Amino acid sequence: MIKLFSGQELPLEMHKVRIVQKLNLPNIDERQKAITDAGNNTFLLKNKDVFLDMLTDSGSNAMSDRQQSAMFIADDSYAGSETFYRLENALQKFFGMKYFLPTHQGRACENIISETFVKDGDFVPMNYHFTTTRAHIAKRGGTVLELFKDSSLEIKSDDLFKGNMDLDKLEKLAAEKADKIAFVRMEAGTNLIGGQPFSLQNLKDVKKICEKYNLMLVLDASLLADNLYFIKTREEACKNMELNEIVLKMAELCDIIYFSARKLGCARGGGICSNNEDLIERMKEFIPLFEGFLTYGGMSVREMEAIAVGLEETLDFDMISQGPMFIKYMADRLIERNIPVITPAGGLGCHLDAMSFCSHIPQNEYPAGALAAALYITGGIRGMERGTLSEERDENGIETLSSMELLRLALPRRVFTLSQVMFAVDRIDWLFQNRELIGGLKFTKEPKILRFFFGMLEPTSDWQSKLVNKFKADFGDSL
Repeated sequence: MIKLFSGQELPLEMHKVRIVQKLNLPNIDERQKAITDAGNNTFLLKNKDVFLDMLTDSGSNAMSDRQQSAMFIADDSYAGSETFYRLENALQKFFGMKYFLPTHQGRACENIISETFVKDGDFVPMNYHFTTTRAHIAKRGGTVLELFKDSSLEIKSDDLFKGNMDLDKLEKLAAEKADKIAFVRMEAGTNLIGGQPFSLQNLKDVKKICEKYNLMLVLDASLLADNLYFIKTREEACKNMELNEIVLKMAELCDIIYFSARKLGCARGGGICSNNEDLIERMKEFIPLFEGFLTYGGMSVREMEAIAVGLEETLDFDMISQGPMFIKYMADRLIERNIPVITPAGGLGCHLDAMSFCSHIPQNEYPAGALAAALYITGGIRGMERGTLSEERDENGIETLSSMELLRLALPRRVFTLSQVMFAVDRIDWLFQNRELIGGLKFTKEPKILRFFFGMLEPTSDWQSKLVNKFKADFGDSL
């Protein structure tokens, strides 16, 4: 952040824009038709109909000039590519781990790890679940157990590390069921509860319990860049440590690290790393089966070159700070307008509390999904529902109500300008003032697995037409 002469603080972009992509802002009638055609599912919107794409930071981060130039030297050999060895070397330096298995993205890592280590009846404790992680574990008959602290689900909080695992809960579970625990999983930046980080000290304490009960510790490092920033800036013992020193300390504590390079590295791919040769050998056979040969693993070699450079750039404080600073700036502007958001601001994006924003909508009518549709209609802004819509029904068909109802507005790294952020704040502000117009949603097409990706919904009333009419009354011909 930089302080202006006026006293105002702003996040300062430590980069300049040299390649641009034209955006389109459809008018509100076009936006209402687009969300209707998409079944009120922001995943099913066509990008040409989206003005600000805040759906995700996965694969949508801006590459640097160094990453773009690195892509030209890619070796596209099917086997034994020099590109693979450059990426392997970059990962060895980054994590300090000897072995690397390439995959096409993070959920592919989850598939392979679950296939290798999860058996029917096993448990996988974690600081919080991620949708695809839980689906892969459940597919093998395993059960995810979330061992988060009480403060993790508080909307307004001063807890700087809401992503920490509850150590007492882990100790109790391990004492009772150690023989049924496939592994312990820590997620660097708990995606579904606001991108909240864990501390290095918490990871150390989790490792001690794992060692006591002979449990394997697995780290999902997809959102490591944000978590690294928060450890560096919020954890007193780490403030004088170099970023690469913190990463190596984290890696020393883990048996396996996996990541989506669509987030970590700002390209498209993924991988599994370990210092344990036996664990690698057990997973290795699944790479050719599910992904591709061992020296590309389903990735484009050009993307692999970009990842190698992106990992090096992740150790640049100016790079990893830009996302969290923009997110905090956006959250602070919303708080000034009394709009409910997750605090403290985490990584990945700004998270609106749909439970409060749309307190009149029952959870079985998907308030976060309804808010996502309403915000798209209001401003052409595409966010992602992170609530009950992202859950699945139980074996009896009963709706599983989410612990939180969030609308995540992702801020991909080095993509949006401050004026675009302020446009989003303005449209959210207007929507909040007219929130009583937002109604619920109901399924018209409901997949059984990961329904939030391609399920279709419709409004429970004509609330969207009323919202459009109010927008026109307030803004006239303005988009």
